[in-house]
Amino acid sequence: MLARAAVPERHARVAALRAEFEARTGSFAPSDPYFEARSAAFWDDALTRSAFGRELASELDGETAALVEPLARAHRGLFRASGARASGAHDAADGFHLVDEWSGAEFVALAASEGLRDALERASGLIDGRVIGAGSSQIVLLPGALFHAADALEPMRALLPLAREREMATHELLDALLRMDHSLRSLSRVKAAFAYRKEALAR
Repeated sequence: MLARAAVPERHARVAALRAEFEARTGSFAPSDPYFEARSAAFWDDALTRSAFGRELASELDGETAALVEPLARAHRGLFRASGARASGAHDAADGFHLVDEWSGAEFVALAASEGLRDALERASGLIDGRVIGAGSSQIVLLPGALFHAADALEPMRALLPLAREREMATHELLDALLRMDHSLRSLSRVKAAFAYRKEALAR
C-alpha cells in the first residue's frame, strides 16, 4: 500500500493527509529524532482513520486488498503491554497481552515487525496503537504504535477520569496525548508532569 501511495500523482493527497495528522498531533521533520516513529504513526493513521487504503484498493493484489477493510475498522487504544516473550523462551508466534486503559478492551496481539516486538518487550509506559483482525484468528498491532515515555505513565493515567468526565472521543483524547508527547520530546526542559496536564487536553 505504501508503495502505491508513493507514486507522484498521489503526492498532493499524501501531503494533505500528513498536514491533517500534524495539525492534530504535532509537526515533525526529518531532522527530528522521533521522525521515523511519527512517520510510521502517520501511515497507520492514514490507512485506518482516514481509510486511505480504499483509494488504493483497485491497484492492490488480492492478499493486500483483503486488508483494506480490516484497516479501516482498526481499534485504536492506549495500551499497557505484557506477554510471553518477556519471560525468555518464545517464538515468532508469541502474542502480547494488550489492555486498553481507555476503553477496557483486551487483546492478545502479534507485533507487525521484529522491531515492534523488541519495543513491546521493553515497554514500561503506555502505547498509542491500533490493532486489526488479520485472517480468521490473528490480531495484529500495527507498526506505527507510538510509545509514551515511562515517566508520563502516572500523569497520563490522572488525565483519563477527566477525559471521561468530558466525554472525549477516543481519537480526540489520544491525539491530545500525542500533542503532549510531542511537547515532551521537542522541548528539552519540559518535564512529563508539565507536558501531560489537563490544560493540554483542549485544542
